Amino acid sequence: MILQAAPRVERAELLLVPLRLREPFRSSGGVVDERPVVLVALHGDGGTGWGECVALPTPDYTSETTATAWQALSGQLLPSIVGRMPEDSWTALHWAKLARDQPMATAAVEMAAWDLAAKRAGRPLCEALGGFVRPVPAGVSLGLEDDEDVLLRRIERCLSEGYRRVKLKIEPGRDVEALARVRARFPDAVLGADANGAYRPADRTRLRELDDVVLAMLEQPFPREDLRAHAELQSELRTPICLDESIRSVEDALLAIEMGSCRMINLKPGRVGGLDEARRIHDVCRAAGVPVWCGGMHESGVGRAHNVALATLPGFTLAGDLSASRRYWERDLVHPEWELTAGALMPSEAPGIGVELDRKRVEALATRHETFP
Repeated sequence: MILQAAPRVERAELLLVPLRLREPFRSSGGVVDERPVVLVALHGDGGTGWGECVALPTPDYTSETTATAWQALSGQLLPSIVGRMPEDSWTALHWAKLARDQPMATAAVEMAAWDLAAKRAGRPLCEALGGFVRPVPAGVSLGLEDDEDVLLRRIERCLSEGYRRVKLKIEPGRDVEALARVRARFPDAVLGADANGAYRPADRTRLRELDDVVLAMLEQPFPREDLRAHAELQSELRTPICLDESIRSVEDALLAIEMGSCRMINLKPGRVGGLDEARRIHDVCRAAGVPVWCGGMHESGVGRAHNVALATLPGFTLAGDLSASRRYWERDLVHPEWELTAGALMPSEAPGIGVELDRKRVEALATRHETFP
């Protein structure tokens, strides 16, 4: 395991950097207009590894929040790893109850350790994970929009910029007819729909109508616990169901595949506790012939770098939510910023995550900053 190449962690940092989105993003779970970015830095042997915690301010996506993640990071995770080898610490942390309850906080530490180890080994993170430097197809996720003309213009702009798939948020009452109008306007576009668990099994008749829209996928129509309802709906749909919130571990993925609850999986390393668990889920899905793609959580360029590196693994055959920096931010926290080229993002051949933190900008914006010890 590459973490064995990481030096002893001599010092750790935890920073909270609020960033305002270029435009509010609305889903069935609520509206996001400001993103509190939680950054983790692990220092050792003259190098620094960076990770990002993707927890949201409110428990809309999962029960984990920015506040609970900060408490876990500052109260237990970072004090536990300082002065130790990441591999030794991680063995204990991975099985701790905290890692199960706060996977996004745990993932931020683990991902920083991966970056530190890859830099010490002189390898790009994608290669350290088992992938290779290659263009990663990029899609984009668009929130709910009250003005249909505004939504159509946004879709047209994204397609003209080269994004290979456009995913639209839906909720009861704003679904079939709206998607049908989008399809009529863009007959050849690769379109997906994401419900974030907003529907219930009683809505199956309504959801079956989405087959006529010809979608690349229907993501997470039901709450995450209800794999049975997903399996029943998938047996009735031509449209592939993609699971997101339902998949928190390799065991969840195995069960969902066995039950026939989905035909693809949105794999987010923050949601599953880090890159190592994400790799295991990737391997299970690939063996079962279930394609995966990498979702996004409005990360800064640090989290984006980890996602892009993960998405170079061979099972990632679908365009993920891996937008360019300017899709969300007027100015990112890293340089170079992530840019879209021919509908894809290209990981750097530099060691580690391949982007450098704009330290002056981060320190100017940070509202909280703790160091350990």
